[in-house]
Amino acid sequence: MLAIGIDPGTAITGYGLVRQSPSGNLECVDWGVILTPAKMELAERLAHIHAGLVTVLETHRPASAAVESLFFQRNVRTAMSVGQARGVVLLALQQAGLAVADYTPNQVKQAVSGYGAADKQQMQNMVKTLLGLSELPKPDDAADALAIAICHLNTRRTVAAMERAQ
Repeated sequence: MLAIGIDPGTAITGYGLVRQSPSGNLECVDWGVILTPAKMELAERLAHIHAGLVTVLETHRPASAAVESLFFQRNVRTAMSVGQARGVVLLALQQAGLAVADYTPNQVKQAVSGYGAADKQQMQNMVKTLLGLSELPKPDDAADALAIAICHLNTRRTVAAMERAQ
């Protein structure tokens, strides 16, 4: 099962692709970011994010997808722009025929580190360990996206086991 995790943002959208074997082992397939220049108009930035994500999806053909949920932001302007980027991400995933799961930052932290209030460094170290990487995944947005993919795969595996037990 190959899953893509996405950390949406207007300036930086992180993505991470993780494969889970039938035995549950995790393998990092790819990670990166889609960057948009600050001087670019919003509509153009959103189109750039969409095009970049479509390229990633066409290259890797993941079987499932997960996106970080929009959570409360003190800055309404930031929340609006993240929401717009998230909408473009959801559109690209739907156009690729993928069902999308949403996870809050706390759910991702709990699933990856076992602690819902883990900090960035703890999360990056856990992602590195779980995926057997030689170094911390950078930038933070890509590491976050890998964590979202790990959360999704582990959650799906747990739900499937619970369904089989019933």
